[in-house]
Amino acid sequence: MRTIVVVHRPNDWPIQVRGIEVVAARAYLTDPAWTKERGVRVFNLCRSYGYQSEGYYVSLLAAARRHRPFPDLRTVLDMKSRHFVRTVDEDLDELIQRSLADIQSDRFELSIYFGKNLAQRHERLARRLFSQFPAPLKRAHFQHTDRWKMTSITPIAYRDVPESHREFVAAAAAEYLGRPRRAPRTPKATRYYLAILHNPDEELRPSNQRALVKFRQAAQHEGFAVEMIRREDYGRLAEFDALFLRETTAVDHHTFRFAQRAESEGLVVIDDPTSILRCTNKVYQAEALQLRGVAMPKTWITDQMDADHVEQTIGLPCVLKHPDSCFSRGVFKASSRAELAEKSDLVLRESDLLVVQEYMPSEFDWRIGVIGGKPLYACRYHMASGHWQIVAKDSKGYRYGRVEPVPLDLVPPRVVRTAIRAAGAIGDGLYGVDLKSVGKRIVVTEVNDNPNLDFGCEDAILGDELYRGIMRYFVDRLNATRGKGTS
Repeated sequence: MRTIVVVHRPNDWPIQVRGIEVVAARAYLTDPAWTKERGVRVFNLCRSYGYQSEGYYVSLLAAARRHRPFPDLRTVLDMKSRHFVRTVDEDLDELIQRSLADIQSDRFELSIYFGKNLAQRHERLARRLFSQFPAPLKRAHFQHTDRWKMTSITPIAYRDVPESHREFVAAAAAEYLGRPRRAPRTPKATRYYLAILHNPDEELRPSNQRALVKFRQAAQHEGFAVEMIRREDYGRLAEFDALFLRETTAVDHHTFRFAQRAESEGLVVIDDPTSILRCTNKVYQAEALQLRGVAMPKTWITDQMDADHVEQTIGLPCVLKHPDSCFSRGVFKASSRAELAEKSDLVLRESDLLVVQEYMPSEFDWRIGVIGGKPLYACRYHMASGHWQIVAKDSKGYRYGRVEPVPLDLVPPRVVRTAIRAAGAIGDGLYGVDLKSVGKRIVVTEVNDNPNLDFGCEDAILGDELYRGIMRYFVDRLNATRGKGTS
């Protein structure tokens, strides 16, 4: 891939890096030859990224030409957004306090040059801020009252770098600009580049290590170059064509920001941010499924508890859910009016709304995996021993019920049809639809984005075909967005 550094004037960037061209901004913006170029990384080091400035147009046109601008306009806007800066400050609070603990003044500026800082003690904080705000040269501003808070972060030009820092900047630039930006090519001709976001330290991760290896192999089989990325790689999303989230998602979480950023960059994303929003909120699901005529347990959404109403319309025992519950957390069974009052109070302390549902005991829940509106796999998730849910937590940790894969042609057709309709109420991505079959009733209890896909469980029947089916979906989506037809 061709790499260029775009500056106002060539002498604005006196650092020479082997294989890197320095291009004047005016030439990049006005020379029609650049419109025809493909596969270009554009390091935008103009003097300003302000609205309608030279630097603004360099990143804007680079995106329009399908080049890879660095920074892109999303990063520029993020740096100007007080809300986003505050969110990052909260996410990194522990690291900020630790990194700045020895600073004696009440104000501090942290210079970040291609993800590095001169002081070793600030190295980790510099890397994390570079990941959140991927721009070559910038300064983060902090203020101390009762604790350190990041108040702003701003891009800077090379001319704003102190003379004493320039040797360090030259070394940081040479290291960053000179490193390969893509995953290694596979023996098969690479069509696209896929990033798989994972967190090996996550307690309840959606795919175990062997499944991640299988996903990587399947992606390579379908012509992807693959790279496993982590939270720190947020700033590299523009390097890829597709993003696969294999870390548990939540709206107030970096996984959602990854999905948003990737979608805005034109990547094909599983899970896309809309699916995350819809699946992680039980209030949305209840309304959407009801409008589609999808059968559910009897459900009541309320902002205050009315025990008489629950007894008359839902019955006891019943199930109370926090709207953003997942992995059985934030889900309670109430068998009496006293438990109803206690558990509803727990939920309403954190949420303005509460979901009350009919309790439907069963030996197992159906899980139907649906991708692109088509069924992919099926399992029976049995209840954890001695518990009413498939996951139970006690002082020793989590306990799980048995997972029993089932061939799709042996699943009751009504279960599959209902699952497809329920997934369609959310989107056309990858979902795990949970259903109960009790007597003649088949009801959807929830639709999950980011469904569990573990080696030895969900893949027990399909084997490698489970992983390849998901990767083919990525390829088909990418081909469609790039006008290449389907594979």
